[in-house]
Amino acid sequence: MPNFSGIWNLKEQVQAIAAGRWTGLPGPQIWSFGLNSSGQLGDETVANKSSPVQVGLTDNWSEIAAGTSHSLALKETGTLWAWGDNANGRLGDGSVVLKSSPVQIGALTTWSKIDNGTQSIALKTDGTVWCWGLNANGQVGDNTTVSKSSPVQVGALTNWVYVSAGWYNSFAITSAGSLYAWGRNTSGQLGDSTVVSRSSPVQVGALTNWASLNGSFVSTVAVKTDGTLWAWGDNANGQLGTNNLTNCSSPVQVGALTNWRQASTGFNSNSGAVKADDTLWTWGLNNDGQLGIGTRLDNRSSPVQVGLLTQWNNIAVGTYSMQATQTNGTLWSWGNDNFGQLGFPTNTPRSSPVQIGLLETWDKVDSELRFSLVLTRDRRQ
Repeated sequence: MPNFSGIWNLKEQVQAIAAGRWTGLPGPQIWSFGLNSSGQLGDETVANKSSPVQVGLTDNWSEIAAGTSHSLALKETGTLWAWGDNANGRLGDGSVVLKSSPVQIGALTTWSKIDNGTQSIALKTDGTVWCWGLNANGQVGDNTTVSKSSPVQVGALTNWVYVSAGWYNSFAITSAGSLYAWGRNTSGQLGDSTVVSRSSPVQVGALTNWASLNGSFVSTVAVKTDGTLWAWGDNANGQLGTNNLTNCSSPVQVGALTNWRQASTGFNSNSGAVKADDTLWTWGLNNDGQLGIGTRLDNRSSPVQVGLLTQWNNIAVGTYSMQATQTNGTLWSWGNDNFGQLGFPTNTPRSSPVQIGLLETWDKVDSELRFSLVLTRDRRQ
């Protein structure tokens, strides 16, 4: 039996060998950095970290989600894990006790996708959607405003394929490509042409070609299956990318291009997206250089390219900062750094992307309120 040096337990070792995945190299690990006042970094402390630290010792993670002050993750086995702030039961473990390292939520092995804001949302392999945590604005979607400390099913549908969480609202896409939203809607961030908050899902328009989306405190960005980019909600700092400062309570297209691949928006009024050609674009508030274009204090109301590189993989918009991975496995960061959220030991703000360390093993990053989670590449293949 190969020696995994305590990284995998015996069952996982046997599964790896049986599947032919044993190469002596690790699978996906989770690393974190930035604000840690609620244990959201998962390193068994509540001390901020200005350089990446590993979350636990296992290397069989498959998904990550950074919330306002807590974190979620999935393992390859389909199990759900959470850590950090547990106010209003947002970890989903049936308690309201803070956890500074990952705890398993229930015993199910059927979880497939996750996201979180002040609440948490998850998709199961049977196509059902589940929510828990803060519910003051109906963001749990169970037709109440009572917070939940363990997962509750949202409606009775079994054809959901995608979920996303803003700070106080939630979104889901069906297998037919229809988009639904619920929760806080004071700025039109649900996209249903109103500013009325909803405690259960309402359909956003009648279109059936939604692919992915990302919500923040007051705005939302989305990509359709045809590669077009859309946004709605508050636009005080140009974060919708529509070349104006007009709020929109229903989706409006950002430009006319059809080659957008992934988009993200953050708490403090800025957004970013990656195109199919792997170029990186940002827009919105730029008071701390968080747009990454080498300047500060010059907001942009339409997308501007960040540098000239054509190797960006994914972007995560945090609070006054952004993080991104490149296709070569490197990790980059820029913007405000007062809590170490850029991942550099110096706590120095940056107005253009700077590489974090020299490793080329990073795959996906997710950022929220001044902290980030990063998933490494699977090197067993």
